[in-house]
Amino acid sequence: MSSGAYNVGLGAVTTDNSNLQTLTQCRLLFAHKSPPLLSLPQRRRSVPCSLASKAVDIAVSAGSEFNQSSNSDQLSVADRLRLGSLTEDGLSYKEKFIVRCYEVGINKTATVETIANLLQEVGGNHAQSVGFSTDGFATTPTMRKLGLIWVTARMHIEIYKYPAWSDVVEIETWCQGEGRIGTRRDWIIKDYATDQVIGRATSKWVMMNQHTRRLQKVDDDVREEYLVFCPREPRLSFPEENNKSQKKIAKLEDPAQYSRLRLAPRRADLDMNHHVNNVTYIGWVLESMPEEIIDTHELQTITLDYRRECQQDDIVDSLTSLEPVDDDNGAAILGTNGSANGSYGEQDCSNFLHLLRLSESGLEINRGRTDGTSFHLVPCVEAQKSP
Repeated sequence: MSSGAYNVGLGAVTTDNSNLQTLTQCRLLFAHKSPPLLSLPQRRRSVPCSLASKAVDIAVSAGSEFNQSSNSDQLSVADRLRLGSLTEDGLSYKEKFIVRCYEVGINKTATVETIANLLQEVGGNHAQSVGFSTDGFATTPTMRKLGLIWVTARMHIEIYKYPAWSDVVEIETWCQGEGRIGTRRDWIIKDYATDQVIGRATSKWVMMNQHTRRLQKVDDDVREEYLVFCPREPRLSFPEENNKSQKKIAKLEDPAQYSRLRLAPRRADLDMNHHVNNVTYIGWVLESMPEEIIDTHELQTITLDYRRECQQDDIVDSLTSLEPVDDDNGAAILGTNGSANGSYGEQDCSNFLHLLRLSESGLEINRGRTDGTSFHLVPCVEAQKSP
């Protein structure tokens, strides 16, 4: 675009060369902690020597499609304004975000959907920063030739402290191979002001043929294209043994204790691949949570297994039940002392199972779990007021 106006907070700034410097001034706010914005040649030098030639070939191949010049003076306005870049070793990516007013809920902190959207955004920007596709699918040159895309198979998010309106968060992400049929992406979320880790997340992605909608194994050509930008040794956001991200989700059986039926996707819920965005599923899961929990507790951990695509014309049922747990004698009881009406205290938290299914056929779309530490008691609004 040769000319135009962009709203940058306090007013509109045109995009001609005389004002481009004004647009980029916001980067200086974080200049004392951010690594310098690197051009593609600089990024390629950060790749270990044994893989450097392969990385150069990939970046050159992707460069014509990515339309990014090796001259940093010719970076797009978006690249100049974006508060993110590859780390010094070139094997992960960090980006800072300001929490906007429309991204927070009634308690003035970011919603879990906001966090999930930021994770998705930083993952896509990471892919673009190494020269992969700008079509939103993080596809490599070989994937585009073969009509292949990545789709989410599993997402696990833990949030220890929700950022508030106007807080700045810094998110680091990286990806790694995950067997022969997929890859994984991990994230670390920090409060930029304190450098405190306030959340972690991990995900698994599988490869799908965009035309047949069938899963496909990751072949060696594709693997070589993206592994050059991945850590050489396994690096996990959840390195602890038996951590919650590895726990299998049991299927919720009918009849469910709580439900919201016949939820319809909106046009705004569709992504660039014309199916329902994976963040929308989080909102649908929470739709059937009991109101007394939503009103008094704060979601801390959520795990979702994505099992089927959802299209715009599909109608969805959201089901939720307390997860049965075993007592000392091995008998299954419900999460709150065996009673669906049990009290939810700060230390007496409950496990919930979730199921999204197609209303007409009953086919499973997604199953989820909020585990034993997923909710902690939040003081009511009245109690927070100053005397």
